[in-house]
Amino acid sequence: MLLDEAVDALAIAGARADGIYVDGTFGRGGHSRLLLSRLGPNGRLVAFDKDLQAIATAQGITDPRFTIVHDSFATMAAQLADRGIAQVDGVLLDLGISSPQVDDAARGFSFRNDGPLDMRMDTTRGISAAQWLATETEQTLEKVIREYGEERFAFQIAKAIVARRAVEPISSTRQLAGIVAGAVKTREKGKDPATRTFQAIRIFVNKELEDLEAGLKQAYDALAVGGIMSVISFHSLEDRIVKRFFAARANVEQPDRRLPIRAIDLPQPELKLIAKIKPSDAEVDANPRARSAVMRVAQRLAQPAGQRLVGGPR
Repeated sequence: MLLDEAVDALAIAGARADGIYVDGTFGRGGHSRLLLSRLGPNGRLVAFDKDLQAIATAQGITDPRFTIVHDSFATMAAQLADRGIAQVDGVLLDLGISSPQVDDAARGFSFRNDGPLDMRMDTTRGISAAQWLATETEQTLEKVIREYGEERFAFQIAKAIVARRAVEPISSTRQLAGIVAGAVKTREKGKDPATRTFQAIRIFVNKELEDLEAGLKQAYDALAVGGIMSVISFHSLEDRIVKRFFAARANVEQPDRRLPIRAIDLPQPELKLIAKIKPSDAEVDANPRARSAVMRVAQRLAQPAGQRLVGGPR
C-alpha cells in the first residue's frame, strides 16, 4: 500500500542513492524491492521483519546491497550498531499486518476463516492469543479490548470470554468471533462485531504499540541530518503515536518574544513535517484494505531542539 508514494518520499536521488536505508517492515518485499531499484551501486538497505514467512521471502533476494534481519524494528539501534552503521539516510515503516498474514487462516489473524487462535507475527516467540485468553484476568481483558480495540462493549466481551473458557478452551478464530458476536448487541454498519476485539488482541500479543514507540525513537536517533522518515499507519492508535512523535520534534516552544535573544540562539526544531498522504481512489478501489492507511513523512533538520539558550539581558 502506498508503494510508490512511500519510496518517492525518501527522495532517493543523486548522492542520496548511495546512502543507507532501513525498511522496518519487509512484509512480502514490495517496498524493499522498489527501494533497491532506486539505490546506487554503493547504496545499502537493511530490512526487518518478525514473520518467518517474510524472512523466507527476503532470503530469496540475492542483491549484495540488501540485508534482512529476523527481528522487530524496535531493535534497530542494536542491529545497526552490530553492522557498523551509525547513521542512515532514510527509514520506512509500514505498520500493521500484511494481506498474506490476514488471508492465511492458519495464522489466526482473521475471523473470516476458521483457524487456530495464534495471532503472533513471530511464531517462534511469545504466547499465542489462545494462551493469553486462557489465563488473563477479566479486568485486563477488558482493559486491552477497550484501549487497543477502542471497543465500547469491552466489559461485555471480557465477561463472555471468561464465562466461555470456564466451559471449554477458546482455541479457534471462529469460536472467538462467535463469543464476541453474542456479547455485542449493537453492530456497526458494514463491520463485523469481532473486528475491534481481534485488532486489540493482535496488537497486545505482538506488543505493536510498544514496538512502534521504541522504533520511532531509534529510527530518529539513527537518522542523519537531511534524512527522511516515512511511516504508514492503519488505525488511529498507530497514527496518533506517529503524529505526536513528529509534532514534538517539529514544534518547538519559543521563549517570550520580549526577551533580547538573537535568532541564532532560539530553539530550533529537530524535524520538518513534509507530508500527510492517503491512498488514491484507484488504490482503494483495487484494495479496500488501503482505505484506512495514512502516511506521514518528516525530515531530520540540522539543529537539535532543546538547544541551551545563551542569549539574555545585555
